[in-house]
Amino acid sequence: MRADKRPQSTCDVKVSADGNSLRLGFPKRHTPLWEMLDGKSLKGKPKYIYLTKQGFRADNPEDWKRAAQIAIAIEADLDHPEWEKLFDRTLAKYGLGDGKYAKLADVLQLPGAKQPEPEITVGEMWEDYLEWKQSQLEPSTFQTKFERVYTNALKGLVWNKKNRKYIDTENDIWTAAISNNIAEKILLIPLCDTNKHSLLLALNEAFIRATQLNKYNLPSVNPFFELWKKAKPDTRDKYKSKITDDGLVIEWWQVQDANDDDLEKDRRAFTKEERDIIITAFYESDKDYERQIAPLIEFLFLTGCRPGEAFALRWQDVMFERGIIRFSKSYAASTKTTQCTKTKTIRMFQLYPQLTDLLNRIKPDNFHSVDLVFQNKNGKSFNSGLHGQAWLGYSTGEIGGRKYHYSGVVKRLADEGQISGYLPPYHARHTYITLTAHANKENTSALMLLAHACGNSVEVILGHYLGVDKSIKLIQV
Repeated sequence: MRADKRPQSTCDVKVSADGNSLRLGFPKRHTPLWEMLDGKSLKGKPKYIYLTKQGFRADNPEDWKRAAQIAIAIEADLDHPEWEKLFDRTLAKYGLGDGKYAKLADVLQLPGAKQPEPEITVGEMWEDYLEWKQSQLEPSTFQTKFERVYTNALKGLVWNKKNRKYIDTENDIWTAAISNNIAEKILLIPLCDTNKHSLLLALNEAFIRATQLNKYNLPSVNPFFELWKKAKPDTRDKYKSKITDDGLVIEWWQVQDANDDDLEKDRRAFTKEERDIIITAFYESDKDYERQIAPLIEFLFLTGCRPGEAFALRWQDVMFERGIIRFSKSYAASTKTTQCTKTKTIRMFQLYPQLTDLLNRIKPDNFHSVDLVFQNKNGKSFNSGLHGQAWLGYSTGEIGGRKYHYSGVVKRLADEGQISGYLPPYHARHTYITLTAHANKENTSALMLLAHACGNSVEVILGHYLGVDKSIKLIQV
């Protein structure tokens, strides 16, 4: 902390004579420092430093000039924004060091002043940010994205799917001090554009927060400002295939199946006929695990709920007597935890004959209210991994130097031309909303009910699921 920030037109550290000796007299704004240095109060009196031992004499004009130069140098250091670094408490820097203040030099500071701000690394800023950010995110998002993907990327670590371990890219941002020239190194972080874009947004937020805390020595210019624009995903490349390091071709839907945030925005849907073909194919599959998951697939198509909400559904949430299903929880396989729904609300969904028939067909004769509605063969909840295997398929490890891929139900139907194309599992939700919205497009109240039941908004339903009806003629007034 500086003694004073006001500009000085002339030097306020005055040179005066005391008998035949010269002395430096300090203004009141420097009094707190000298009281600390001397270990006693000045009791309102000015602070003087006598220059007798240094041979300064009042009858020598040259000594007056030298003393004035020393006064200017001391005042310049004390009034500088980084005075703690510039001011020499031993006074040796100014040719006055006689050891009087040397013993105190390491411990003195202006009383009540903020201590020198510590330097901070990217990693320290990030850890502080995560502690604050955790309560604002779903546990699954926090653990999989922020704690795992983003944190490891900052440490220069990238997950290698083939070897199933993290590989050091030697692009360690974690231990780097935050500076204005760090941007170039950050842009080299080996993440896909979508993750890098999100990480850079988070780093910008972390820097703003650290600045507001006023605890650290940070650059005056935010090095993360608008940096995310340089890593903004190109939507034109959304549906392009990708080739992994080991030469495996990954289609766009194989990459995006696990990303609900992207899939929520990609609102393409199957037709009603395609929906029925898919449901039938699951029930009639010659594979046990595909037939076992068929009721779950049908349920997703008939309710438009998010997969995690169906995974967490229990029989106590199915209220036949009231004619409703309660969606209040969601299961995340990444953290193996049940959490709030994506919108953090409880939704009531009305039963209707086709849905009621499905639930009655799968309802056990003897069950507890806390039992899961949809269970795998081990009696445990389904998850996105099992869901994806049955829907899309899966690859085996190398057998005899070769990898084998087994297509899921929907992938097979797309390859065989029975449906127009492949869409990820999340699109069962979009299919329900799209079909129901179009069937009720003349009924505003029904659209409001649909929006509430599916955890959406009427604006989204009108703008993204129904789209613009070009056959409508505007009434001119």
